[in-house]
Amino acid sequence: MKYKAVIFDLFGTLIENFTRSEYESILAEMAAILKAPPNGFLRLWLDSFFERTTGVHKTQRESIEYICRTLDIEVSESQVAHALRVRQDYTARSVKPRPGSVEVLKQLKSEGYKTALISDCTCEIPNVWDVTPFAPLFDVTVFSCKAGVKKPDPRIYHIATEQLGVVTHDCLYVGDGSSRELTGALQVGMHPVLIRVPDESVDMHFIDREKDWQGPVIWSLREVLTLL
Repeated sequence: MKYKAVIFDLFGTLIENFTRSEYESILAEMAAILKAPPNGFLRLWLDSFFERTTGVHKTQRESIEYICRTLDIEVSESQVAHALRVRQDYTARSVKPRPGSVEVLKQLKSEGYKTALISDCTCEIPNVWDVTPFAPLFDVTVFSCKAGVKKPDPRIYHIATEQLGVVTHDCLYVGDGSSRELTGALQVGMHPVLIRVPDESVDMHFIDREKDWQGPVIWSLREVLTLL
């Protein structure tokens, strides 16, 4: 085998990225429930991305309460619970496999490759993970909100390889380039490849995407199988 393990990003790789318009629409709905100024709520939600994805805010409730305190807004328990349901339902709807992703993962497993997921995400993803079709197909899952560190910090890649029992040089890393993840993977010795979708919407929501990536690029998940 050329590689012993294949490590995947989640958003933009195995599932679609959020669209900016839908993402902001959900936040506006949450703001309306909380009777918060929509622009202020949106700004603070986006500005607290690091805290939400590294577990500083351990729950979405903490994030909402933090924003309401900052905006000096008093909210009831029922308002917070309603806003949380809107956000969690949105997340659950969003974790839908891209065409072919489950089949590719099953083939990797059948051929003896170890598989891992490294995802910069908030606590909603691990909350719904076990009911997704992805759950049984990964040997290791590293969620930044649980690990306390996010990409491109070298530690998050090493958490995955240590749990897999492999060295970084034996790993193919597949991601859409958000959060400088490909550069991070390369710097720890992995073999990163960028996945692009030909008909990708210009409305997609990205975090620090690597537009200057000069390494290998694929256009579908099935191409992963040709790299092994």
